[in-house]
Amino acid sequence: MRVLILDDTLSVDVFYECDDCDWEDNIVLRIREDCPENERIFRMEETNIFLTREQAEALAQALLQAAAESREDQSPGDPGF
Repeated sequence: MRVLILDDTLSVDVFYECDDCDWEDNIVLRIREDCPENERIFRMEETNIFLTREQAEALAQALLQAAAESREDQSPGDPGF
C-alpha cells in the first residue's frame, strides 16, 4: 500500500517482505522522498524501516486512534468534514 504526503513529495509504502519471512521484522515501512536534496527530511532518498507484526499493529492502531480523534474534533462546517 502506498500513501503520498507532503504535496506528493514523500511516499510511504507498507508491505510484507516474504523473502524475509524467517525474520521477526518482516514488515517494511519504506519512505521515499522526491524533492531537492536541500528540502529532504531524511538524509537518503529512500529509507526502509523493518517492523515486527506487533510493532506494525501498534503503529496502525496509533494512526487509527489519531485519525478518530481528529474526526471527532471537526464540526460539520469544517473543511475536510
